[in-house]
Amino acid sequence: MSTNKVKAYYDEAYPPVPSKGTLFWRKNIAWQFFRFIVLNIKIMRIVVGGHS
Repeated sequence: MSTNKVKAYYDEAYPPVPSKGTLFWRKNIAWQFFRFIVLNIKIMRIVVGGHS
């Protein structure tokens, strides 16, 4: 008689591990500051455009 083994979790259920490059850009303070400025400019364009 054969036994059916059920695997509780498949590899597809786990999220991918970020690469070293991805982790570098996430931790880079200069890059975060640059993206913060870009985001603020985008928000300001929307706000200023709505008040004219």
